[in-house]
Parts: sequence; structure tokens; C-alpha cells
Amino acid sequence: MHPSPFIDALAVRRDAPVGLVRALAVLFVFALTAAAAQISIPLPFTAVPFTFQPMVVLLGGLALGARLGLASQVVYLAAGIAGLPVFAASTTLPPGPLRLLGPTGGYLMAYPIAALLVGYLAQRGFDRRYPTSIAAMLAGLLVVYACGTIWLSTSLGLAGALAAGVYPFIAADVLKLVAAAGVLPGLWTLLGRASR
Repeated sequence: MHPSPFIDALAVRRDAPVGLVRALAVLFVFALTAAAAQISIPLPFTAVPFTFQPMVVLLGGLALGARLGLASQVVYLAAGIAGLPVFAASTTLPPGPLRLLGPTGGYLMAYPIAALLVGYLAQRGFDRRYPTSIAAMLAGLLVVYACGTIWLSTSLGLAGALAAGVYPFIAADVLKLVAAAGVLPGLWTLLGRASR
């Protein structure tokens, strides 16, 4: 039997309705992803902006588990496709469903897959310790990079895609990942202490 995702363990420990807690958690991670998109820094040499979305996606997968992590990002994409202002603000990138066809489309479409993978690893205990939390988040980040690079390479070629969509972001993303990877192990520790 695999460990429960953090959100389920939290609901059980607090004697809260698991279904309601799950639904609220999915909506919360969706909202955090949308909020993180609004903290967007355009870079002059690429159409791919710097945002905090990948870390929210990966942390959401760790906290929610595979199925709910996937659901949170499907809700995010559906909201963006419906025209809600949840994607990163841009004067050059198209809004609504056309954003998925733009240069950042590969990254956006990778979010559900990355959350699913990280959530799957979390349900195997990777979210309980800092080193394995880093490994799970790194696996999810690689999915985001791979999908984004493949998508960009259709218009820029592989070298151009790496130059525009990977190299400028690696250092910052790794630093964010190293900082964020301690969140779930810390929450598990706090939950364990609170239940004593």
C-alpha cells in the first residue's frame, strides 16, 4: 500500500471531509498557479517569460498526489482556454486558447503531466524527505523543460529552443527547486508533531 498524499493525511488528521478538502485543495493549487503566472518577468532575448509557475505546479503535485495534482493543472489550462486571465500577462503572446499554440504552449501543456509525475512519486514517499523531494521535483521540472523545448524546437530548431527556453532559466529554477523541496518534508514533520 502506498502512502497517502499529504492533503489526504491532513484531512484525516483534522477529521475533515476528505472529498471537500480534496476539492478545495485542487482549487487552491489552481489559484496559486494562476497567481504565480501574474508574477511574470519578460526577458528581452526570448518569448518565454520568467515565472514562478513551475514551482507551484511541482509543489502542488507533491501535496495533492498524482490524480489531484493533474486535476489542478487541467483546471488551470481549462480556465485559460476559456479566456480567463490566468496565463502570464503578455503584450505579444495571444490570450485564451491561442496561448497554447504560442511559444510557451509546450510548457503550459506540460504542467498536468509534471504534476502527475511528481504526485505519483509523492505517493511513493518521495515527499517525506528532502533529498527525495528534490528528486521528485527535478523529475517534474525535466518534464516541463522537455515539453517546452520540443514545442519551441518546431519553430526555432533544437539549438534555438535550448537557447530561448532552457539555458536562461536553469540556474533560477534549480535554486527555486532547492528552496521549495523542503516544504513538504517540513509539513509532514509538523503534521506528525501535531498528531502526538
